[in-house]
Amino acid sequence: MKHIGLAGCGRIGRLHARNLAKRAHLYYCSRSRPSAECFQQEFGGTGVVGAFEDLLALPQLDAVVLASPPQVHAQQVIAALQANKAVLAEKPLCLSPEEVAAIARVVSPGRPFLMVAENYYYKPSLRLCRELIGAGAIGQLRSVEVKKCFGQEAAGWKSQCGALLEGGIHFVALIDALFDATPLSAEAEFPGRQPGLPERHSITRLSYPGDVRATLHYAWNQPSLTRGLFQHSQLRGTQGRIIFESNGLYAWLSAGNRNKLYFPGFADLMGYRAMTEDFLACLEDPARRPSSDFEKAKRDLGVVFRAYEGLQNS
Repeated sequence: MKHIGLAGCGRIGRLHARNLAKRAHLYYCSRSRPSAECFQQEFGGTGVVGAFEDLLALPQLDAVVLASPPQVHAQQVIAALQANKAVLAEKPLCLSPEEVAAIARVVSPGRPFLMVAENYYYKPSLRLCRELIGAGAIGQLRSVEVKKCFGQEAAGWKSQCGALLEGGIHFVALIDALFDATPLSAEAEFPGRQPGLPERHSITRLSYPGDVRATLHYAWNQPSLTRGLFQHSQLRGTQGRIIFESNGLYAWLSAGNRNKLYFPGFADLMGYRAMTEDFLACLEDPARRPSSDFEKAKRDLGVVFRAYEGLQNS
């Protein structure tokens, strides 16, 4: 088993610890040492380390999982890669184009891999949609409309991030993955935004090669009795459409005389299990690279930063 350090022992760190427990020798590092000690008691592991620098100094360490706030991701990613450790970093990978550029300078074939924990790349619903599109089930894809609007308190470090960057980037990744391309343009409006405060509601419009359009409607400030469940998104093609529950619970294909309801998969609905498998497989095989790699993260972040250019002028 590989030796993996977990930096950040909060809610998302718990998810990673649960998925990696008994599959790796785990070391825990947190701003709160009692939190790290609680993780070791709950999930097992090899030890608790006081500081991130001490974690990287462990000679046996193969990789680190960054479940820390995104405000420190860039410096931690850079330090870990320079220490010759593979990295699985929570999304968003970082918070600015300058940080993306700084990370790009240390990512190289000669260093261990950098993987971003973008679980939407691994969701069964995305795989289903890609398979149906690839099989020509709806003809040529012409437009994508994605919606996820609900109410969420932005506490702690989340209060400093815009909703599109911290949560909406999941759906940016999903849309980019459908096209497997970088959008030609990205523009956004931010209804109800209060000057000087992070946005909580965005409507982002993207264009892709072939005059294909996509719209993402994402919000944290919209009341939702179901907390965003049973909202629907759709893919329109020249010969039909796919309507899917935005979280991936089910999908409906309507094309000509063909109508079919799909349940892509409840066992790993959010894709975390497949994402963990990819991470561990990359650690075992140095020639393998993760599906959710730095280039995809850079592409998705680029969409958000381009959308945010409108905020700088408002």
